[in-house]
Amino acid sequence: MGLDKLDHRGQRKWVPSERELERQAVRRRLKLQQIVIATVVTVVVTVGVGLLVVSSPGWDRVRDYFLSWSHARDSFAAIAEGFWINIRIFLIAEPCVLILGALVAITRQTTSPWLAPLRFLATGYTDLFRGVPSILVVVICGIGIPALGLAGVTNSLFWLTTFALVLCYGAYVAEVFRAGILSIHPTQVASAEALALTHTQTMRFVVLPQAVRRVVPPLMNDLVSLQKDTALISAVGVFEALRTAQDYQGYNFNGTPLLVAAAYFLIVAVPLTRLTDWLMRRQIEKEQGR
Repeated sequence: MGLDKLDHRGQRKWVPSERELERQAVRRRLKLQQIVIATVVTVVVTVGVGLLVVSSPGWDRVRDYFLSWSHARDSFAAIAEGFWINIRIFLIAEPCVLILGALVAITRQTTSPWLAPLRFLATGYTDLFRGVPSILVVVICGIGIPALGLAGVTNSLFWLTTFALVLCYGAYVAEVFRAGILSIHPTQVASAEALALTHTQTMRFVVLPQAVRRVVPPLMNDLVSLQKDTALISAVGVFEALRTAQDYQGYNFNGTPLLVAAAYFLIVAVPLTRLTDWLMRRQIEKEQGR
């Protein structure tokens, strides 16, 4: 409990009681204790695993093959140039995935009988590209489309593989958007109908704004996965970060560049993951505060 006192402006100000101050001190002490225990346990486990690894019989071979500073230094620039391709594909594919996913989700939620063919097409699209492994879609688009010899269709592996990733992730994002739409309580739609809003107006002004806010964290998770899966384009010979590392590995018989490529992906993935966690915590706090 606390007391209401007047501040210098004559307004009431809440002041915690002595009992509340004691509770706050206990909570701070318990939190500090948990932090200390978690830190000690983490350090002990990390040191234990490290000692287990370095004391294993094959550690010298693993260290020479994967942790060679000279090979890391020599491959750094080439892998950085390849990683720029991954970044460009991610930046191009991301907005396309969001647009495609939103359109497919909205199409599946239409009710007009005239749009039934589009609903069937949208359902078939999501079933197909959520079921087929992404690497197969990349290979089919990267090899099969140029083999058709279609006039006016690019043969650039950069654009074909980007198109393949958009197809794959558009299906996943569409289901995320659809889940957000379905999570809106039916009373919201009923209220909109009572205000004489059409189905299109209800979807645009009532349902979608709420649905988008709810699905931001899972959407971020999909975008993190998209950033990593840009490495799948190496399957058709695009010299992005992973393919460049594999090429160096095959030529110099050393796998250190693979870890260098992994480090590049982590530089982008870790901040995105932390941002996703922050968005999820903020959404939970908002829901609990209601």
